[in-house]
Amino acid sequence: MYRNVTLIFIFIFFSSCSEPIEEIEADSFLNIAGARVGLASQQPIDWDFQAVDPYFNIDPKMSSSRVPLFGDLHVHTTYSFDAYIFGTLATPDDAYEFAKGKSIKHPAGFDVSLDRPLDFYGVTDHGTFLGQVAEAATPGTPFYDAPSSVQVNDINSPENLNISTIPRRTEAFGGFLVNTITALRERKLDIRYLDSVSRRAWADTVAAAERHNDPGNFTTFIAYEYTASTADMGNLHRNVIFKGNGNRIPSVPYSRANSNDPEGLWKWMDRIREDGIESLAIPHNSNGSDGFMFALKDSYGNPLTKEYAELRMRNEPIVEITQVKGTSDTHPALSTNDEWADFEIMPFKVATQSYSEPKGSYVRDALLEGIKMEEKEGFNPYKFGFIGSSDTHTAASSQEEDNFFAKIGLLDSSAALRGTIPMTDPAILETDQSLTEVDGKKYMNSSAITWGASGLVGVWAETNTRDSIYDAFRRKESFATSGPRMTIRFFAGFNLDQSKINDADLIDHLYANAKTMGADLDGVGQQTPSFFVWAVRDAYTAPLQRVQIIKGYVDASGKPHEQVFDVACSDGGVPDLNSFRCPDNNAKVDISSCAFSKDVGAVELKTFWSDPTFEVDQRAFYYVRALENPTCRWSTWDAVRNNVEPRPDMPKTIQERVWSSPIHYIP
Repeated sequence: MYRNVTLIFIFIFFSSCSEPIEEIEADSFLNIAGARVGLASQQPIDWDFQAVDPYFNIDPKMSSSRVPLFGDLHVHTTYSFDAYIFGTLATPDDAYEFAKGKSIKHPAGFDVSLDRPLDFYGVTDHGTFLGQVAEAATPGTPFYDAPSSVQVNDINSPENLNISTIPRRTEAFGGFLVNTITALRERKLDIRYLDSVSRRAWADTVAAAERHNDPGNFTTFIAYEYTASTADMGNLHRNVIFKGNGNRIPSVPYSRANSNDPEGLWKWMDRIREDGIESLAIPHNSNGSDGFMFALKDSYGNPLTKEYAELRMRNEPIVEITQVKGTSDTHPALSTNDEWADFEIMPFKVATQSYSEPKGSYVRDALLEGIKMEEKEGFNPYKFGFIGSSDTHTAASSQEEDNFFAKIGLLDSSAALRGTIPMTDPAILETDQSLTEVDGKKYMNSSAITWGASGLVGVWAETNTRDSIYDAFRRKESFATSGPRMTIRFFAGFNLDQSKINDADLIDHLYANAKTMGADLDGVGQQTPSFFVWAVRDAYTAPLQRVQIIKGYVDASGKPHEQVFDVACSDGGVPDLNSFRCPDNNAKVDISSCAFSKDVGAVELKTFWSDPTFEVDQRAFYYVRALENPTCRWSTWDAVRNNVEPRPDMPKTIQERVWSSPIHYIP
């Protein structure tokens, strides 16, 4: 019945476990176990952010200073074939209303909403087959009457919009695409007609972005997803974000139908830039690329060159480091001395149950290879900043652990379908072969168990407008979060006045005398730079536990290395001089209720820091990773809501985090 569910879950474009703890005093917990049962709003904890950072509450409509703004640049609606086919009817208009704080309908019929509005949003439907499944499913259209469309005819009619149709949908998913391509090759479908369908969908996408763009209050970006992949389904997808308004946008996206090579996309972006159409591309889900996203050869097997590096960096200044299908910061096999490297690892290649090759698939490894090339050959194709986004396929971002509704519409619309609680449906138990047994209980064998409730992109921008936010992307003054709206500042410079750490003009001083995240810091004589880090918690989630700086460098022999430094600790802790680690603050989680410690952790952590291993002639990059106290993972929330024990082979808790874009030290 559901035997294709696992394969389809992986195909959708595409550890440490905390055990239940001992009893502790109830008043040492912030009990939020019932806060988001259903989809009710969770209230923020009462922290005084104005007292923490006076810049946080500056009105972005009035400010000449840079303020933090949060958004999602990876959102699919009814126009994406892999969203529509699993029940998504929400339009780009619905997506923008959701981002502004309204509830919309999930394909399974329940309401979904955010705990608070976002500042910006970008609908990124697939350029390939854009709008075409919806057309093929709708009576009265030429595509509906085509024999190749039978599998999707009326698939989202009211009587079919339920989970009993999942088997039909999983069969139709691949079948429709193959049948449509075959019909085109046999000239049984008019390519000009299908092109017109996609052009109409694209025009509506552009128009929706224009309707909802409200400079100073809410920003929309005209965007789409380019879906290249390797021959065996390694993910090479990019989201393409346009800076301008609807008057300066291509009439149809450049898609896989034009070329399956990212180099073709970049050259197209260069060509339209000459016509005044500015855009950037954002690689995503490199974790599932099987080593090809950050390979050391181009799409044609040739060694990388200076021209390649310039072409790529001109068009791809930032990458998506986290999203629902896992986090691509690093992997335990690549970062053996990083205790936090196993965070939300999605291990598979796209459309397979084969493991993705870690080397070449993770961001930190790519940064290391980039500075190695820069040191040896004088160019760097992997000098990028970071963002996070969701990759939702329901038009609605789902990055709250206690309010996670996954991403693929009907297919993962319940805890049982996500594989987090035992399957009890007799029909599935009797006939389905996509089940796995754990401790005598049967669960859906779904790759969704490796997914995360993630993520968001943050920027430092002067105003909440397209120009200001886009310019932040270009200068890489961006950061990524695993969902919570933690905020991070990161600067580096020489002879900084550290006595200003608590002064109101500290940030002005740093912008005037230092480099911020995403920038290069040029070496000055024999001086050692100072780094300034400032992390502020999200008032809706857990306190901060520690702030870390990740360093990557190339030694004298050209060998790359990495090192993790804890630089600021909660609760008065001080990093050990030998291990560079904070002491444990003993934060706890009650797995039975998902209550977490409220008496430890920090509202903010900030410090000036100097690298004790710094060498003036050594090329290096530095980026920040700040961690919350442990909290329940979304899968544990599924179990708590359904009054069952959490699945024993899954992580029960996580430490949410935020990453800054790197600063590169140039000797």
